[in-house]
Amino acid sequence: MSGHSKWSTIKHKKAATDKKRGKLFTRLAKDITIAAREGGGDPEFNTALALAIDKAKAANMPKDNIERAIKRGTGELEGGQLEQNLYEAYGPQGVGILIEVVTDNRNRSVAELRHAVTKYGGNMAESGAVSWQFTRKGYLAVEGDYDEDDLFLEAAEAGADDVEFGEVAEVYVELEAFQAVRQALKDAGYQIVEASVIYDPNNTVELSLDESVQVMKFIEAVEDVDDVQNVYSTLEISDDAIAALA
Repeated sequence: MSGHSKWSTIKHKKAATDKKRGKLFTRLAKDITIAAREGGGDPEFNTALALAIDKAKAANMPKDNIERAIKRGTGELEGGQLEQNLYEAYGPQGVGILIEVVTDNRNRSVAELRHAVTKYGGNMAESGAVSWQFTRKGYLAVEGDYDEDDLFLEAAEAGADDVEFGEVAEVYVELEAFQAVRQALKDAGYQIVEASVIYDPNNTVELSLDESVQVMKFIEAVEDVDDVQNVYSTLEISDDAIAALA
């Protein structure tokens, strides 16, 4: 499968940046609240909530924060009504961009998002103009000591589409098999450091180093918008571009 754009490398970099900005826990809490609101507060019967809690625990989010976020989602605690929205845009060089937003004020988030997109060389797109370039996928990142062949076979037998090896092992899976693959790897003792549902680009575009850095700076600016949860792009990100941006 082509074109995940070094997902784990960018996500881990983003997570480190989020911690410095103090935004990571806020974003994780929103994920938990939305999942609890839509599927109930018991992670045993709510896969989305289980994934959100796992991600929060991996980021060392305090237990009290997790419990409060769940209670806000189930209505046991008061809080602003959150909604999820997906926006589409073109970044510099015409790169396709999908932007996930969770907000309690749609007008505010749209205004802030549009400002960031246009300021840094992009433009908003109509619904469907960009999203066709992506497929919804399950994603798992595995760290630690493991045998690549064993991990590949374990994931494939459970239903995974592909496993790519780098700084972490990245497992891609169709949504209907996501929970089964996650549970199989967990039962086998693998260290899962991220389990998410992502928008995976069907194909990616390769740009020059300077153009790639320009697009990555654009993505960082969009991520800085408070209500933005995730940003996905069709850019094929090189190690040189990551080093240049660091």
